[in-house]
This record gives sequence, C-alpha cells and structure tokens, in this order.
Amino acid sequence: MLLTTNYQLLTKSVILPPVPIQIPIALTIAGSDSGGGAGIQADLKTFASLGVHGTSAITCITAQNPRRVLGIQPCKPGIVRQQIEAVFAELRPGAVKTGMLYSGEIIRVVTRFFARGKRPPLVVDPVMISTSGARLLKPSAMALLKNALLPLATIVTPNLDEAEILVGRKLKSIEDLRQAAREIHQHFGCAALVKGGHLRGGTEAADIFYDGRDELLLTAPFIRNVSTHGTGCTYAAAIAAHLALGRRLPEAARLAKVHVTQAIATHRIAGRHAVLNH
Repeated sequence: MLLTTNYQLLTKSVILPPVPIQIPIALTIAGSDSGGGAGIQADLKTFASLGVHGTSAITCITAQNPRRVLGIQPCKPGIVRQQIEAVFAELRPGAVKTGMLYSGEIIRVVTRFFARGKRPPLVVDPVMISTSGARLLKPSAMALLKNALLPLATIVTPNLDEAEILVGRKLKSIEDLRQAAREIHQHFGCAALVKGGHLRGGTEAADIFYDGRDELLLTAPFIRNVSTHGTGCTYAAAIAAHLALGRRLPEAARLAKVHVTQAIATHRIAGRHAVLNH
C-alpha cells in the first residue's frame, strides 16, 4: 500500500516566518560523553535550550556513563585545531566555552588560536577530575592551563575542588569562596565564578562571582538526592550562551545559575539515573 504525506495538512497549524530567523552562535571545545550527561552533549543541549546555535570541537572521546569513566581517547591536536578553524571560517561564534581539554598539546592548540587577534568571550570550565574521581586533565597540563589559557579567559568557573587547586588551599566557607574568587581574578586577570555546591553544612548551593568590579552571591536551595552529573558543563555553557545573546557577564552568570538550578529541580529519569532537564 502506497502511503503519501499531505504537507499542507502537516503544516496547517504551523505559522512559517516569511524570513528565517537569525540566531547567535556559540562554540564548545570539550570532550564527548557517551552517556549524554556532560561534555559536548550537555553543552549543545544547553545552547539549544537557550536559543543559540551550538557548534563544537571535540577534544576527547570518553567511554562513560553516570556512574564512572571507563576510558579516554584524546583527539590529535591537529584535528582539534581544524575543528575550531572550520567553525570560525563560516559560523563565527559570539562566545566560546572550553571544557575537558585533557592534555598540554590540546591546551596549546586552543591558546595559540585564541591568542591571535580579536576573539569572542571565552568561558573556561577548568575540568580536572570527574565526579567519580577519574582524572580528566593530565598533571603535566596544569601549568599550561594556569599560565597560558586562564589569562585569555573572560571567566573561569571552577568547582570547589578546582578552586582549591587554583589557589593552593582548602576552602571551607562562603567567605573562603569570596577570597578565592578575588585571588583568581588578581592572579589570572579573568573574572571568576567559584562554585560552592560541594561545601559541607550549608542549606544552599552558593557561588561567588567576581570580575574586579561586580561581586555577586548566587544562591539556590540544595536539591537533595539528585545526580548532578553535567551541572558544571551546563552552568558554563549557559554563561557562554547568554554572552552570545549579548548579555553582560554578571547578568549571564546570574541567568546561568537560574538555568542550571531549574535543570536540576525539574530533572528526568533515564534508565535508572536522574538526568538534567535541559
């Protein structure tokens, strides 16, 4: 039996715009998460949910799921560079976000590209260790991350563990987060969003934003018993999306906090695991 599709019937209730709508573009440079919860996958979902066209440069292929990382295969630096160049040639992004870069060679490719000429805002999520404890940044790459990439960043978004590495001491309170954000800004020259979701004893997930002029305390109630796999990626990607939409950095950080909080609060269940609702 021959089946036909009536295009007019399908589009009867759809109002087609006379001219295609122009939307901003964002680029994520990060690793691929085969479980779909973090990395490139989380970034592209976030971009789409905020009305931004997402492009990508994949740095690593990972074998992972919500429980653990089973394997990492880094991409060759040359293909990482070609992906970035391909995007900029035809789809110049209004903002860029980096996530898992893994090696010094890949960080060097990224920094060499963004060190030349005028560049869009750069959001650096300094991915170092996964929630399950897998190392996602080689120890030999740490110095390049600090000395070469962060000085190019518009903002860096470390979680508690990453912030402790950047400032070289334990952080145990919101006041510690404030001081860490100021030190990071002073040392690296970029704004800092220090995330305190892993602080113990609090009733709220508190983050500190500081850019040398504006300081924000961003808080939301803790949402208990929910997997937070991919929240750091989503948070940073939301900042990049709002920057691509033309918002100022403090407002982009505030709106990103709202976005990631809603994604956790309205989570869904995939298989046996809670997943963010992008």
